[in-house]
Order: sequence, then structure tokens, then C-alpha cells
Amino acid sequence: MEFIRNFIGTLSLADAFAAFFLLIAIIDPIGNMPMVISLRDKGAKMHPWRVCLFSFLIFITFLVLGDLLMAVFQLQIEYFAIAGGFVIMLLALEMLLDITIFQTTDLGNESSDMIPLAFPMFAGPGSFTAMLSMHAKFSIFSLFVSVLMCVAVLYIFLRGTDWLTKHLGPVSMYIVRKFFGIIAFAISIQLVVGNLVLVFK
Repeated sequence: MEFIRNFIGTLSLADAFAAFFLLIAIIDPIGNMPMVISLRDKGAKMHPWRVCLFSFLIFITFLVLGDLLMAVFQLQIEYFAIAGGFVIMLLALEMLLDITIFQTTDLGNESSDMIPLAFPMFAGPGSFTAMLSMHAKFSIFSLFVSVLMCVAVLYIFLRGTDWLTKHLGPVSMYIVRKFFGIIAFAISIQLVVGNLVLVFK
């Protein structure tokens, strides 16, 4: 019990909110909405609570075991970020060019909840990199609370997907999809090129 009290005592609301604002900007639930709608329109199944649960578990696993996992697989976070950047780039190309790269197959209720929605779209390399860097100055419990807040906000946006589709209309959604496709493509290039520079250094 003493350990639990001490662990909870490390919570800093200021740190938790600072980490939350950084993570939610990287997760970008608003900007990723067109990708979610695009996957759903292609027949992929999407369950908000499953996406959030998978995202939460990935975040917590990486928060607690991130350094160990990287060491076990002999990976540097830069290589992980490059791989995730390429996946995001392919998703962005689908949005921009109206082509199908990811073939969705019916794997049951989890067909798209885990990949690519939970990973790498929401719980992706950008978030992992941010958490690893914040872990150096924020307590694990503060980061845990920030992840809970991010997942709660993500759930609200995922639940509102149908509402957005209904009220914005197909033309508006098409324009938004193209706009955020460019944003996603730019982010993917930044992830790939930025981390390639670090690798070559």
C-alpha cells in the first residue's frame, strides 16, 4: 500500500496536462477523421471502444516497457518512427489519389480496430517518441493520466464520426479528406526524413 501511495503521490496535474496537450496534438483525432471515414467507407469495421482500448494498451505497454522492447529487438526509436512514417504515407496517398493500398479483409470485429487505426494511426511512432522524451522529466503516473485523457477525447471523436459524416455532407468531407491527406503526407515525410537524418548522423 505504501508503494501505491508513493506512486500516486508522483502525480502532477500540471505535468499531466502538459503531456496531454502534446500527445493529443500528435494523435490529432480531428485530422485523422477523414482516414477513419475512408476506411469505414471501404467496408472496414470500426468499433470506437476497441480502438481506444487497443490504443490505451499500446500506449501503456510502450510507456512501461518501451526502452526494454527497443533493446530486446535491437531497435532504435528512429527506425521505428521511419517505419510508421511510411505506413502513414501510404494512408495519405489513399486519401489524396483515391486509390486502395490497404486491402481490408474481414478478420472479425477487430479487422481494422488494431491495424491501422490503433496502430500506427493513433498510438504511433510520433506518440512513442514523445512519451520516451517526456518520461525523462515527467513521472510515469502523470503520463498515465495524460494517456487516459487522450483516450477519452479520442473516444468522443470516434463516436462522433457518423454525426460528422451526416452534417458535413459528401462534398465537404471530400474537401476535408484531401486537405488532411496533404497534412498527413507532410507529417509522414517529416517523420521519415527527420529520423533518416538522425540515423545517418
